[in-house]
Amino acid sequence: MQHLLEVKDLHTSFFTPNGEVKAVGGVSFNLDKGKVLGIVGESGSGKSVTAYSILQILTPPGRIVSGSVKLSGRELIGLSEDEMRKVRGNKISIIFQDPMTSLNPVFTIGNQLIEAIVLHTDRNHQQAKARAIEMLQLVGINEPEKRIHQYAYELSGGMRQRVMIAMALVCEPDILIADEPTTALDVTIQAQILELMMKLQKTLGMAIIMITHDLGVIANMCDEAIVMYAGRVCERGTAPEIFYNPRHEYTRGLLRSIPSIDSDNKDRLIPIAGTPVDLLNLPAGCPFAPRCERAMKVCLSEFPSEYWVAKDHIASCWVNVLENVGTPLVAVNGQDAAQSSATEAEETKQ
Repeated sequence: MQHLLEVKDLHTSFFTPNGEVKAVGGVSFNLDKGKVLGIVGESGSGKSVTAYSILQILTPPGRIVSGSVKLSGRELIGLSEDEMRKVRGNKISIIFQDPMTSLNPVFTIGNQLIEAIVLHTDRNHQQAKARAIEMLQLVGINEPEKRIHQYAYELSGGMRQRVMIAMALVCEPDILIADEPTTALDVTIQAQILELMMKLQKTLGMAIIMITHDLGVIANMCDEAIVMYAGRVCERGTAPEIFYNPRHEYTRGLLRSIPSIDSDNKDRLIPIAGTPVDLLNLPAGCPFAPRCERAMKVCLSEFPSEYWVAKDHIASCWVNVLENVGTPLVAVNGQDAAQSSATEAEETKQ
């Protein structure tokens, strides 16, 4: 079965005067038509850079070092800029974090929508205007005939975000990447925007990649979830598996830091101690080891392999080896990874 989007061993770095910042270090995942994939992690974990790498909209000194990105079986890495322009908007669209900085302040909303439609379709200006009004109405903006003549600063934050969604969906793409689409909005507007996205997803049948800090969004919206840390995938699987059977210590830490409606009001949240790892000087072992309460010596010296810990659930953590959970995704030096490392993990436990 061919997946709609296949990302395999993607590596993206920023080459700075101080050295190479390995922002994305070997990310792999698949996305099928009509599915919603969530990518969650702290700031700096590589979520947005992964999205920008898929669309190839990285700015220097960032560039894709290696890996593969296939859309309906077609390799995107290595395509010319002209060829990628045909993919962006038509096949894959993106909603950026801050609509105020994404919308041009000197052009009206209608001007920017019409430009996108004319650029990516064969509609003339009049047809593009009608399509722009139709899209604004679709995303719940009242009086769309009036709004197309307004500028971004004349709209509220929620309205601007709806305009960004309309702009992303105007060419009916196969995939919508939503990069923190509700970051700058209040809770009520956040709920409206997320509800709107799910409604449009079901109406148009597109796939969504939802990038967020909010695990609640992942739980409510996503079919599958990826947890990223230091540019790498810690854990990936179905949303219920990630929430009810977390098998990476970083995922467990994220879940412990969320307030529970069932807990006593006096219960204190448990934050993840320490600070994110320096991407200029990544450790040889697990990048989360310096902050992990269950870290072992092997965690500091050797990067953990990926393990099938359940059906449709993969985790990359030495604790699974120690607890004899899961089956290795790959072999190490021709031997079973669990067999070759379980003894060492047990002996080096601290």
